[in-house]
Amino acid sequence: MPSLQTIALFSLAAAALAVVPGPAVTYIVTQSIDKGRRTGIVSALGIGGGGLVHVAAATVGLSALITSSATAFTTVKLVGAAYLIVVGLRRLLTREDESAPAAEAAPIERVFAQGVVVNVLNPKTALFFLAFLPQFADSAGQIAFLGCLFVGIAFCSDSLYAFLAAGLAGRLRRGRAAARIRRWLSGGIFVALGVSAAAARRAT
Repeated sequence: MPSLQTIALFSLAAAALAVVPGPAVTYIVTQSIDKGRRTGIVSALGIGGGGLVHVAAATVGLSALITSSATAFTTVKLVGAAYLIVVGLRRLLTREDESAPAAEAAPIERVFAQGVVVNVLNPKTALFFLAFLPQFADSAGQIAFLGCLFVGIAFCSDSLYAFLAAGLAGRLRRGRAAARIRRWLSGGIFVALGVSAAAARRAT
């Protein structure tokens, strides 16, 4: 186990990093605005699940392998970018909810799985765990512990973003024009996230 001082310093650093908006926060806020608070929270849970996958990868050294191998890094990067862009384009081309007063909530299982996939296929997350965790850990066990702690802290921050975004977006869920705005906003952000993931560079 890391020392209490290390845990305290790590927690402060993790909280500071978690509250800074990034791809995960953007994804959660988009889902919250588009589908509501429940979907935003489930999306945050999915992002956390993807984070745990990266924690496991960092613990066994897979993150180092991915970030050090140009082929592996490029494969993960392009698959993740393609997934996000496809999701965004499908959202942009779907008009079935424009005549409804509010968008229907997607099944919980699908929302959660999408959040996991979005985070697992984000090479920037692997780079983050590889660069950040080793500064506070000197063993696989400590990496696993601190990684899980970070995921928990990030989930708390992400959930707060989901609540705030859903609350502020209440007025955007009425009428055809509002549905069209939500559709273009969420679809455009997914495409932008895909382009951002495709532009990620391997650590050198």
